[in-house]
Amino acid sequence: MNTSSKINRLLLFGLLIFFGIINEAQAQQTIRFRLIDPEQGLDIPGVSYRYADVQGISDTDGFIQFQFKSETRLFLRHISYGNWDLSPEEILKANQIGRIERSENIFQLSPVSVISLKMTEEKDKKIVLSDQERLHHDAGAILSLNPAVAGIRKGGSFAFDPVMRGFKYDQLNIVINGMQSANAACPNRMDPPTSQVALNRIKEVEILKGPHALRYGIGLGGTINYIQESPDFSSESGIYGRLSSLYESNGNVSRNEGRIGFQGSNYDVGILGSWAKGSDYKDGTGQFVPSDFTRGTVGMYGDLRISPKDLVQVSINRNFARDVDFPSLNMDLRTDDTWMGSIKHTRNFKGGSLASWTSSAYFTRVDHLMDNLLRDIDPRMVNSSTPAITENWGIRTEGLWKFKSGKLYAGMDHKVEAAEGTRIREMLMGPMAGKTVYDNLWQNSQISKTGVFANYTFPVGQTILTTSGRLDVNQAIANDPAEEFLLLHPEAKNTQLNPGLSIGAQRSLGSSFNVGLWAAAVQRSGGLLERFINYLPVGLDPFELVGNPQIKPETNYEIDFVLGYDIEGFSLEATVFGSYLTDYISSVKTDLKPRLPSSPGVRQYVNIDEAYKTGFELAFKQRISQRVQHSVQLAYTYGKDLGLNAALPEIAPFDLRYRIQGQFVKDKLHAGLTLRQVATQNRVSEVFGEQKTPGFTLIDADVSYPLGNSLLLKTGAQNLLNEAYYEHLSRPIGADKSPMFSPGRNFFLMISYKFP
Repeated sequence: MNTSSKINRLLLFGLLIFFGIINEAQAQQTIRFRLIDPEQGLDIPGVSYRYADVQGISDTDGFIQFQFKSETRLFLRHISYGNWDLSPEEILKANQIGRIERSENIFQLSPVSVISLKMTEEKDKKIVLSDQERLHHDAGAILSLNPAVAGIRKGGSFAFDPVMRGFKYDQLNIVINGMQSANAACPNRMDPPTSQVALNRIKEVEILKGPHALRYGIGLGGTINYIQESPDFSSESGIYGRLSSLYESNGNVSRNEGRIGFQGSNYDVGILGSWAKGSDYKDGTGQFVPSDFTRGTVGMYGDLRISPKDLVQVSINRNFARDVDFPSLNMDLRTDDTWMGSIKHTRNFKGGSLASWTSSAYFTRVDHLMDNLLRDIDPRMVNSSTPAITENWGIRTEGLWKFKSGKLYAGMDHKVEAAEGTRIREMLMGPMAGKTVYDNLWQNSQISKTGVFANYTFPVGQTILTTSGRLDVNQAIANDPAEEFLLLHPEAKNTQLNPGLSIGAQRSLGSSFNVGLWAAAVQRSGGLLERFINYLPVGLDPFELVGNPQIKPETNYEIDFVLGYDIEGFSLEATVFGSYLTDYISSVKTDLKPRLPSSPGVRQYVNIDEAYKTGFELAFKQRISQRVQHSVQLAYTYGKDLGLNAALPEIAPFDLRYRIQGQFVKDKLHAGLTLRQVATQNRVSEVFGEQKTPGFTLIDADVSYPLGNSLLLKTGAQNLLNEAYYEHLSRPIGADKSPMFSPGRNFFLMISYKFP
């Protein structure tokens, strides 16, 4: 063997040893980082973690440490921060920057789903959305991504009014950041509370099923909480922003959204806005459905750290809508102008059990006008219009105590909601031609709620217990009652006491299974509509409805059972619930004379003795390969009026969603296919004239790809097979109850630019 060959072999041997040492060093790399709560600025001790065959707990300073192994995920769990996991890439990044941030998830133990408005992959029962959902002009519509939430639709493109487990309207507690709320100024709910939420800064939506989330108020059937982004302070001053646009082919819909912000070590302030406009869409039968709309938002926000312990957050939004079609109603929305503002102060404490104290205040004002002047009516008998205003304001204060083995939230709140509005009827034909009639619809009514609440979570052996309680004083009054209303109800004011109690327990069964059982008894007083509406058709059928200020509170006795299974690459959660309702608020036909000749009669809000609801939800997710995963979600609710031995009205049918998605081309190309299967709904309320609806199948497809670090393109098709279908809860059109079909095939294209 010559000298040259020996040298080459020695060099090759040396290179093999070198790369072997490098690979071994990487494989044996020590990973160490700290877990931090970004909102409270505190370390997170006591986080259990599992990494291959290694298990441990973060120390008193929030640190965890282990040896890196390629292609191995890290699984973490904490009573207050939930379950989540990190990919190998995320582990290396955490090791590089020295920390991982995790926000508190106090609802980890309860029946809850979370819709996350982020581009990153989220675990822990979160549905991952793209910036496409931020562009939506109606924050209620994105709730339909979860089959547990259906929606009442009276217009083709606006006012998705959520229904969860058959509970709707004031039976659901809808809040922003657990505090701010709005009331529909329109008695027919053309502007439900969800329509007033600006999505620009919303990071996720908590769908809290059942009456267990008593911290935020009484939600008889559940709470929907829109959570804003946390402050993004930076050690260096800078500017950031986002501009997104989307076009939809069906309905010629254009959506635009943007924000620009300025940040530093103690401030994060900015402005935001959105604009959306659309026209009539074509359904699967080829017919056009009236669905014109114009919608916009402009606002500002400011997060200021005025001291190391004090954070002040301010937000003001101005929403507006113009000329929105509502083909299933007698009028259309002409103008809707809303102001929403809030201020919040948080002070953090160290050295004792008291961890933080938060106080906040908010206001909302909705100025709404609807009329029939856009309608082509022949012969036109009357010009009708209804200007209406609702106002909400409230204050809230709450403390958080962290003990050695437990956590307590306690506080109080005060909320006021008020409504006034008059229907104006200008008679054009008949014996009253030339006259104008004024109908006092809202009667300048008002409800105030003052409540105290507490939520305590603590371990008992291997079981985690959570107890929640609330007591509300509910005061209602009509400040300008109509004469015909006083003839029916001489006493137009009332005060009621509403208690609520929820107890839950969760226990891990080995390393993969966990089980939870929740029980609650919660009482709710009637809302403004149920107590004070004055002869107006606002229900499922064309009967006029009249309120009842003395109506008794309804009570929900509910049990939720949750079973979870979670291993690497596979998760499954099943929920079964049963709800027994007493003094359930409904309506019955009366012999009262209607105000309009077109109305078949009058219904009055009353209590029915007994009703019950039961059902189940299931969520499944599996990672098929390193690049592909799929998921299944389904929901079903059964409701019955025990007095009539008949179905309760407006219960959504069985709904199943299947999605398969993958990441390709160096994880940049994201593609997904979604299948939705909805069953026929044969269980309907004949008393309310509810119609049976056929089942349907939908297929959607989407693909997205980033261009550099700032630009994202996304395109896709909805209702790919051009199915002719309509939702069970969509209100029919006209006296012949023609179904309001949903949009047919629709192609969309979105572009989103972010900086820096």
